[in-house]
Amino acid sequence: MTPMDMLLTRASTDHLAEPAPSDAQLSEILAAAMRAPDHGKLRPWRYVVIRDEARPVLAERIVASMKRMDAEAPEFKIEKRRKRFSTMPLILALGMHLRPDHKIPLWEQEMAVAAAAMNVLNALHATGFGGVWVSGDVVDDPVLAAELGLPAPHRLAGFLFIGTPEGEQHAPKRPDPAEFTASWTGKPVQFAADRT
Repeated sequence: MTPMDMLLTRASTDHLAEPAPSDAQLSEILAAAMRAPDHGKLRPWRYVVIRDEARPVLAERIVASMKRMDAEAPEFKIEKRRKRFSTMPLILALGMHLRPDHKIPLWEQEMAVAAAAMNVLNALHATGFGGVWVSGDVVDDPVLAAELGLPAPHRLAGFLFIGTPEGEQHAPKRPDPAEFTASWTGKPVQFAADRT
């Protein structure tokens, strides 16, 4: 597989089974994250690895967070999240170590975290693993973030579910890049994707 083939065939999946990356494999995968753009070299990404017996513990923290964030959260949604967080082969909490008073704007710090997370997803695919980035209202819960070692002003950007893809994987059809691209010649551009 060429590097371009790898990029063009990557797709998120939550149909994941064991094995998850070993500690050594995960270290190499996370080394790819360190290559993300990072204005000011703030390195705002933080990764919390959740494996084995820690998964159901995290699942209960997720459920508690859901109830804090929405006292009327439907039971089916609570049980779905409990099961997913309890059974995924490996979970990587995506932390944002933010510096609100720094000259680098917060949005740039958050974008660096997102770029690093995308590098992780690409590195997973390149090494034969798979993953999906999940979020939801719990990422806005400062109590959950603190329980994971990210006290305010630090935050969660979500979680990566990681493992070995189950079954045959088909890359979903992606839109034509031409619909999202326009050449600027001095006047405001229009994008085909925005036309109704």
